[in-house]
Formats: sequence, C-alpha cells, structure tokens
Amino acid sequence: MADFFSASEVFQFAVRIEENGERFYRLTAENINDKKTKELFVFLADEEVKHRKTFQGMVEKVEAYEPAESYPGEYFAFLKAYADEHIFTPEKKAEVAAKKMQGPKEALEFAIALEVDSILYYLEAKNLVPENQRDVMDRIIDEERRHYLKLSETKKAL
Repeated sequence: MADFFSASEVFQFAVRIEENGERFYRLTAENINDKKTKELFVFLADEEVKHRKTFQGMVEKVEAYEPAESYPGEYFAFLKAYADEHIFTPEKKAEVAAKKMQGPKEALEFAIALEVDSILYYLEAKNLVPENQRDVMDRIIDEERRHYLKLSETKKAL
C-alpha cells in the first residue's frame, strides 16, 4: 500500500523549498563578487522568507480540504515524488550547491532552475487549495515568475 500525504505535508514541502532557496541565496551572496548578483540574491532570500511564512500559515488552513482526484491521494503522491526527485536531490541542497558555484553566471543558472522547480511545484500544489485560497497561491507563483525574470535579466547583463 502506498503512503499518501496530507495537504499539510505537501505545504510543508513548500516551506522546505522556500527554506532551501533562502539558504542557497544567502550562502551564495556571501561568496559572490558581482555586486548586482549579490544584491539580487539578498533580495530573493528575503522574498523566500515571506513565502515560507505564507505557506506556514496555509498549513493550518488546508487540513480538511480534499481535491477532486482520479484516485485517492493522486495529487499528494505526485507532489511528494516531484519534491523528492527534482527539488530535494542531494546536489540541490543549498549548502552543497552554494559551495559548487564557480561564479555569478553559474549561480544565476542554478537559481533560475530553482525558481522553475518552485513554479512547477506551486502550480500543481494549487490544486490542493480550496478555491477561496487560490489567489494566495497565484500571488506566490507570480512572484516566483518575477524572480525568474530578474535572474534571467541579470544573467543576460553579465
């Protein structure tokens, strides 16, 4: 029998995504020489803190919500697998990744990939949220998209 996860656990994965992102941005900002990239990473670390707090608040609100699914636990199983296989791999852990960065371009490329992973996860996680809370998810997704654009623009400017 497969283990399925509650919506609360899925949003705790989102909290972990934001914590990992914050650590990566802060650790990399400490070691990067490019002023513009350093400032962007500090800004993004602060943004991740805001998102984490939002998701922590959502953990308490989604416990009883069960989305329409093809089979019981479908969304929970998918999001757990996605988080384990694409977001929390050993090489994507903040401390490991930050140490491997050879310069601003490589750090920006890694950060862009982190933002894409977050966007994809949150788009799917949105299916776990009751209709009246989806606007919160949409705002976070929009912010993650803006982060992606800022990172891409900074990379092009190098």
